[in-house]
Amino acid sequence: MRAVSVPANLGVADSGAMGTFYEFFAGGGMTRAGLGPGWICLFANDFDAAKAKSYRANWGDGDFRLGDIATLAASDLPGQADLAWASFPCQDLSLAGKGGGLGGARSGTFWRFRDLLRGLAREGRAPSLVAAENVCGLLTSNGGADFSAVVGALVDLGYRVGAMVIDAERFTPQSRPRLFIVGVARELAMRDLIATEPVDWTTMPALRAAHARLPNSVAARWVWWRLPEPPRRNAGLRDVIEDEPTGVAWREDEETRYLLSLMSDANREKLRAAQRSGEREVGAVYRRTRRDENGARVQRAEVRFDNLAGCLRTPAGGSSRQTLLVVEGKRVRSRLISPRECARLMGLSDDYILPKGATDAFHLLGDGVVAPVVRHLAEHLFEPLLKGAVGAARIAAE
Repeated sequence: MRAVSVPANLGVADSGAMGTFYEFFAGGGMTRAGLGPGWICLFANDFDAAKAKSYRANWGDGDFRLGDIATLAASDLPGQADLAWASFPCQDLSLAGKGGGLGGARSGTFWRFRDLLRGLAREGRAPSLVAAENVCGLLTSNGGADFSAVVGALVDLGYRVGAMVIDAERFTPQSRPRLFIVGVARELAMRDLIATEPVDWTTMPALRAAHARLPNSVAARWVWWRLPEPPRRNAGLRDVIEDEPTGVAWREDEETRYLLSLMSDANREKLRAAQRSGEREVGAVYRRTRRDENGARVQRAEVRFDNLAGCLRTPAGGSSRQTLLVVEGKRVRSRLISPRECARLMGLSDDYILPKGATDAFHLLGDGVVAPVVRHLAEHLFEPLLKGAVGAARIAAE
């Protein structure tokens, strides 16, 4: 196993920047939005032309390259970044996918990311930090073997590795649990950031089980990250939606009645409870295919009134776009959620430039990472680690 050398990055620290980064599978740059203006992007990449257009509209094109990650070599990456981030595709890992795992054409692009890290290490330019983000299905894909493979790949490159499951609902009113795997190349200044046991709010049973399945050689390099719990979120779904959103019309009463007719008894009771509350209630609805008591496949409308949206999806396959129900006593109105409302659920500010077409906007947002989650990781993990590394380098130089 080849150890990774870590740069002091004194120039970056002296300039006041918090760090430098590469952003792979960059989409519209939501990781960049989350890291914030204190971080300097050295290189960003995505193969999707529509997403690239959004990235350039928001961040410019000076550090962005459109193309397949498989066509990149370490020599294409400038400088020596503090952080390499990869929100690699989830299609082969998600419950809605075909189950190809890391052997699939899309999710298997993780290995191209690994190859770039390996190339950087050979040139003495390995990032100090590596972060990989994906759906929680990675924990159980191929019986847990895919998770072990990802962690093992980073361990083989010399990183200490830990993982966290963070649900975006702690930051924005969207239920969106995601897996974040973080590798650190330097052990100095890690002590205060490592827990002796799993941290409850970032650990789910599936993560504990996946950790227990790691080979001993990989488990020996595992850490449980000590990430502080965020403060209680003070905004709900009703605070995000607009009365008259641009480009989205309220449905006719007949269409709303049809939607309600697709509800099961349990979901109709949720609606009745919302009507009895005496408050203006906002519910999020997805259409799903279920089996009835006779085993026949039927379409159902399932609603939640917990002031949260369901997890945003891309337009590919099925009923991907959520419907909003606004309940004011006996009056019930419905409409589709708007792109701008979805952007808010991803933690993006209203000045973030969205694609003009709704389909492109939903594809961009459904594939994205929630920006405030990235900021929390940066503030409480990435930046303290880098600050410690730079401080240690300065002491050594003196």
